[in-house]
Amino acid sequence: MIGVTFALPAESSEFVRRLKNVRRDGAIVRGIFESRASNFVEICVLHTGVGARECEKRLGPFLDRQTLRILIGSGFCGGTNDEVAPGDLVIAQNYSDPNLAQQAKESLPATIVGRLFSADSVVDPAIDRYAIGLEQRAVAIDMETDVIARMCASKNVPMLSLRVVSDSPAAPFPAPPHVLFDLETQRTKFSRLLAQLAREPSAAIRFVRFSKQIAVARHKLAEALCAVIPAM
Repeated sequence: MIGVTFALPAESSEFVRRLKNVRRDGAIVRGIFESRASNFVEICVLHTGVGARECEKRLGPFLDRQTLRILIGSGFCGGTNDEVAPGDLVIAQNYSDPNLAQQAKESLPATIVGRLFSADSVVDPAIDRYAIGLEQRAVAIDMETDVIARMCASKNVPMLSLRVVSDSPAAPFPAPPHVLFDLETQRTKFSRLLAQLAREPSAAIRFVRFSKQIAVARHKLAEALCAVIPAM
């Protein structure tokens, strides 16, 4: 069985639609991936939630109960420089098993291979992204991969970190991070979002642009996973 983690269903939805015999159980989705060569792979998707604390709370029991051949830590990440754009795929070399990273790179030759930095909070604005990129020599940033890698290592589960860039300094969030997602409740508070739009009606244009940006990223990530899984 191959495990694949995403923070939220909004990141995994297109990949899950490509699975057969899908069964859902809370934060876990099980299904069968069929490759073009008619090979079948059992897939178990875990939605870890956003942030290290929630991720650790969900991932621990998941790894205790599943027998995984490998785990792919997937989902969205943010770019840290102007060379990385939404829709770009990133293999985190500092969090990936070298053999799995090489296999993924051969399947996805256009993918960026570089360092990923896991932050303990949402990093915004752009000036902070640039600073982390320089200080950590990181091409992208997320909030869960460090925990995932540490817990996989404790269970001797080989890991590949494959993510897609959803935003960057040049293509930022359409609103402050706390408006888009509340870490404590692990959901968007729509009253807060509507209040933001009422204060700044022009923000609606940014939201539409960002939604299209996310849709492209989600599609590219699903395509990438479907390309690398048969090689695993």
